[in-house]
Amino acid sequence: MATDAHRLVRYARTDVQASAGAQFIVPKKPLNLLKNAASHAEKVTMTYTDSNARFEFEDVTIVCRLIEGKYPNYEAVIPKENPNRMVINRQSFLQAIRRVSIFANKTTHQVRLKLAGSELHVSAEDLDFANEANERLNCSYSGEDMEIGFNSRFLMDMLNNLSSAEVSLEMSAPNRAGIIKPSEPEEAGEDVLMLVMPVMLNA
Repeated sequence: MATDAHRLVRYARTDVQASAGAQFIVPKKPLNLLKNAASHAEKVTMTYTDSNARFEFEDVTIVCRLIEGKYPNYEAVIPKENPNRMVINRQSFLQAIRRVSIFANKTTHQVRLKLAGSELHVSAEDLDFANEANERLNCSYSGEDMEIGFNSRFLMDMLNNLSSAEVSLEMSAPNRAGIIKPSEPEEAGEDVLMLVMPVMLNA
């Protein structure tokens, strides 16, 4: 699990079991170091105490201090009922957001998604500079017609960190979090869920 209050990512393996349960909070920086240093390692051994975690692989050892406290109850913020669901080509969606976001407000980075039938309309505008951009994409959508706004940087980060050909965006309402998932698991035993909070649409 990782979150910054605006977005949340839950990664789970359904093909791995542990003999005992445990939970702790690891800072972002050592995990980034681990990701870069262990990218080619076949096996990483992790040990931990109440205050520290230790990662070992090949001839490398990374030790970090754990963050004190309990992790927030993330399950409480993940909407369970999301009747509005779009499935779309990931690369097409990502490229459209990237192009349109050039014209978004430089403070909010807001892009507007308008869903109706099998069409997604992606737009952005910066009223201060009278800039506007619009794109239309084909998608598979089931649910009520909807307009919802997101921070384009958050959407691009999430889509860039998936590799599936298609992704789904599940929503309940324009003022509630959207859920991004690979439309099919990227590998056996993998369960990925990405949550992104909406931003208030301009009038």
